[in-house]
Amino acid sequence: MKLLFRYVNSRVWSQAGSSHFNKALAKGPKTTTWIWSLHADAHDFQQSSSESTAASVGAKVFSSGLAHFSIVFFWLGGMHFHGAYFSNYSAWLKDPKTPGSQLVWSLVGQDILNQDLGGYFQSIRVTSGFFQLWRAEGIVTQVHLKYAAAAALIGSIATLWAAYFHMHISWSSSLRTMGSLSSYNAGQLAILAGLGSISWAGHQIHIALPINRLLDSGVDPSQLPSPQDLLFKDLMQVIFPGFGVGPAVDFSIYLNQKGAASEVGLNPSTGSIYLGQIASHHFFVGITCIISGIIALLVKRSKAGSFQDAAAFNNSWHSRLSINLAIAGSLSITFAHHIYAMPVYPFCGSDYATVLSLFVHHMWIGGFFIVGAGAHASIFMIRDEGVPAGIPSAKGRLYSVNSIIQQLLAHRDIIMGHLIYVTIALGMHAFGIYIHNDTLQALGRPEDIFSDNSIQLKPLFAVWVQSLPSLFLLNTLSGDAAVTGIPGFGLEVLDGKVVTMTQELGTADFMVHHIHAFTIHCTLLILMKGVLYSRSSRLVSDKLELGFRYPCDGPGRGGTCQISPWDHVFLGVFWMYNSLSIVIFHFFWKMQSDVWGVYDVSTQKIVHLTGGDFSVNSITINGWLRNFLWSQAAEVIQSYGSGLSGYGLIFLGAHFTWAFSLMFLWSGRGYWQELIESILWAHHKLKIVPNIQPRALSITQGRAVGLVHYMLGGIGTTWAFFLARVVALSAS
Repeated sequence: MKLLFRYVNSRVWSQAGSSHFNKALAKGPKTTTWIWSLHADAHDFQQSSSESTAASVGAKVFSSGLAHFSIVFFWLGGMHFHGAYFSNYSAWLKDPKTPGSQLVWSLVGQDILNQDLGGYFQSIRVTSGFFQLWRAEGIVTQVHLKYAAAAALIGSIATLWAAYFHMHISWSSSLRTMGSLSSYNAGQLAILAGLGSISWAGHQIHIALPINRLLDSGVDPSQLPSPQDLLFKDLMQVIFPGFGVGPAVDFSIYLNQKGAASEVGLNPSTGSIYLGQIASHHFFVGITCIISGIIALLVKRSKAGSFQDAAAFNNSWHSRLSINLAIAGSLSITFAHHIYAMPVYPFCGSDYATVLSLFVHHMWIGGFFIVGAGAHASIFMIRDEGVPAGIPSAKGRLYSVNSIIQQLLAHRDIIMGHLIYVTIALGMHAFGIYIHNDTLQALGRPEDIFSDNSIQLKPLFAVWVQSLPSLFLLNTLSGDAAVTGIPGFGLEVLDGKVVTMTQELGTADFMVHHIHAFTIHCTLLILMKGVLYSRSSRLVSDKLELGFRYPCDGPGRGGTCQISPWDHVFLGVFWMYNSLSIVIFHFFWKMQSDVWGVYDVSTQKIVHLTGGDFSVNSITINGWLRNFLWSQAAEVIQSYGSGLSGYGLIFLGAHFTWAFSLMFLWSGRGYWQELIESILWAHHKLKIVPNIQPRALSITQGRAVGLVHYMLGGIGTTWAFFLARVVALSAS
């Protein structure tokens, strides 16, 4: 062990970063600053390496992408492995109510986490939605879960080897440039996406649809035919009469056979959109993508107008990444809102804990992606934009002045002025209404507050938009079908539990949505300011020479505090956190108050989880604190000694992590300098001098540490609070 430690310490650890990052780091750790420097530019392939050529940067980007795929494949393999060997998936298929992952062994009391999930099965309650996804895919046996796990592990090994190959072994540097990696244009990518969508539609038609039809009919999962038998026409014609008749695909045979009136609703057996509709969606999306790709290949791109200098976009890794992050983040947020309004996975809509988890997860992913888009847009503006066409940059790359960017920069003051005005107006009015309500409620004047029972602020436009689908169906459907025809409009119930229903909008919704508008615009304001003023400002005209991040204040740097693009991203993350926290709080309270609940057939009324208290209590700040955050935290605070005790420990630990971040965010560099100096003095006094000398954190390093702990602590606290609450309510 001593020899191994010496080898790692002298050979491996001391050479960290020498091959692919900064050569200066290869000298080894002399001070603690070395550790921060090692982490600071680990992903900055352009600046951190002394050999930053177009080929080397392309190889690193391509290899890191493949390595990321390897991690994703490995994670998927682990999910399928645990589902095959340890979960209650087989029992869940027969009674799809409470999915469980695995039994926790009793070592020092950890078995307290095992909850009784029915069917003589005890384990951890899971809310990932994998069970619903597997059923929609047509996976109904443990054997096929094992096949999927093996395939995922093979994919993980293959992509990891490909990443290593392209980084260390690949002999052709010409294949690693930006142009070669993006040689497929938009038309070709659209055609590939269309073929992939049609291929998935084929899987759904031939495998998933017949299996789900048999499961909905009550056939035991052990009696289902094997997937290879479903590839024959005879068996498919028994399950779907009319299958294979004619050259075209007839998707009507895969929908409900009770008539067109109920085909546009949810499947009454699963509480989700009919799988036939999803298959037709993928099929026609694929056709549309292929046609669009062919048109894009045939039509030559016009070189007139603002796109004549688009090379700066096409030849920059950061511009590509920024655009892709913005698109992916927007799609993630869109999916979060669709997963509860139009449930696509069987039995997902009635599993409230899973719906909440999927919504919150995809909202956070979308928020971080959009902030990342702003960060890389700033880096693009600094490094890859503005060098005249035909003049090589310092590292041998060619860029051109982009007229779109120049127009934005020329009007940046007007853009920012409008954003600032809108943000201030929204913040003052929206928050001012809450302050008004809190004040008058404290003064005992409920008749003067803004509420549904006094001064009403009804969202007329939102109510009108909400009624459009039902009005549209009046001409095509008759009776109650016009009201319940589209998911999200009307009442959809599965096994007595409400899946979807029209949300009644009132004053509380009007107020909180204007808070959403304020926080979103404030986040956009900060990120846009960081992008548009990353190259220069009135105070510092040469910000371009300073780079993406640089020291704050200090001797000779007066007035430079929080003006770097990095500082704007730093502040933007906090406002993104504020924005999404209010969104997920609003979603959770609104759903358990006005949507989720049990439908009582005898009284024909819905008994909601919290009795509809959202419209009454969410119109004041005190109501949000008292009736939501404090009152609904009862489950996680009193979770000790139950299967939810793990969430209670996470709740406490995440609170500590969040509070720890404030020590970094509220203190200046002088505090850290004094602290480190006192520790160093104590070591010298005791004649215990460390080999690695401690150094105080810089302002940027302190902010980075504080930001990470703040986000981890805040998200962990919210996650534990939500899951403990919704699992307890779902079980009751």
